[in-house]
Amino acid sequence: MNAGEVLLWIILPYVAITSFVVGHWWRYRRDQFAWTSRSTQLLDRSVLGWASPAFHYGALAAVGGHVLGLCIPESLTSSIGISEGFYRWIAGIAGGIAGLVTLVGFLGLLYRRTTSPRVRQTTTRIDMVTYFLLTVLILMGCWMTFSHTLFTADPYNYRSSIADWWRSIFYLDPDVEAAAGAPLVYQVHAIVAWAFWALFPFSRLVHAWSIPLQYIGRPYILYRRRYASR
Repeated sequence: MNAGEVLLWIILPYVAITSFVVGHWWRYRRDQFAWTSRSTQLLDRSVLGWASPAFHYGALAAVGGHVLGLCIPESLTSSIGISEGFYRWIAGIAGGIAGLVTLVGFLGLLYRRTTSPRVRQTTTRIDMVTYFLLTVLILMGCWMTFSHTLFTADPYNYRSSIADWWRSIFYLDPDVEAAAGAPLVYQVHAIVAWAFWALFPFSRLVHAWSIPLQYIGRPYILYRRRYASR
């Protein structure tokens, strides 16, 4: 284990996790008025109607697939009769669809933000860095799904390397060898992902946690005429 491996596979993850947790606490305590998506719907509604749902639903599906793939060990799925080959095909197809939907929606949002002068003026430096990291993550994720999982004669089993390393981080015993032995594209994807999560609390993406669940149980709003109709 050399200094570079310690930096990338031990120090970086814990720094990113600390930034993610402390950053949310700091942002909520000091910057609640900016805890929004800073919606630009009123400035330009073109493209937004289909691009935003595609990106959000695709991203939710992709994140859910990552959580399942990284958290559930291969031994567990094998113990209930799910072979690694079957799991890989199901995960690859579902992940490929989610990745393509996310990519299409994200490209639509980028096109809207770069071509609409009014929307472009609301873009901050943090937004630009976030969009860059998201672009790299989405493109690399689609590339890995199709070239390393679905359309290859020798698919790579990330569940016996990157997934083991990812879980070991939360056990406070990082398995550096598992990450260092993974293909370069998986390593870069993991590094960029940690950078993204470290930046997450300081971006407009924090609105993801502001789900208006109270709307489900609130009473209906009744609108009445101010004056009686004649």
